[in-house]
Amino acid sequence: MAGKVRDKDRFSTATRLKLLGEQTAERVYRSQTKRQARRSRLTGRAALLVLVVCSLVVALAYPIRQYVSQRAEIAEQRQKQAEHRENVERLRDEKARWQDDAYAEQRVRDRLHYVLPGETGFTVIDPAAAADHRGDEGAADRPWYANVWDGVDNADNADRAGSADKADRD
Repeated sequence: MAGKVRDKDRFSTATRLKLLGEQTAERVYRSQTKRQARRSRLTGRAALLVLVVCSLVVALAYPIRQYVSQRAEIAEQRQKQAEHRENVERLRDEKARWQDDAYAEQRVRDRLHYVLPGETGFTVIDPAAAADHRGDEGAADRPWYANVWDGVDNADNADRAGSADKADRD
């Protein structure tokens, strides 16, 4: 109809406004449909992308966690292996020392207090240990139940002293 407009109507203001309005409405309608189509395609693509990324994260989370934990376990086992190697070396050294007769003799003399014929052996007694032992000299003269009761009293006094020290600290 717009193409068949007569010449005199072609330049009239009403006809021009009408054509201009129709053209504008078509442009607006086309731009809205394009925009909606673009927007819906981007939204679908974005949703698909998010879905793919989420599924990859879910699918890879467990294997990655296993990988990291296995790497930590491998490092721990290597550390243990190094410690065991050091221990084996130390034991080999000790075994080699024990193969030497002079070392074995020295260790036996130290541990068992052996002396060779013609040597004089000495034993040094700790004075503090001797004083503690002397405190129980009269225990043999008393009945056994008195010794037991004294032990209970001493233990009870030690507990009270410990609890009093704890109360003082609090």
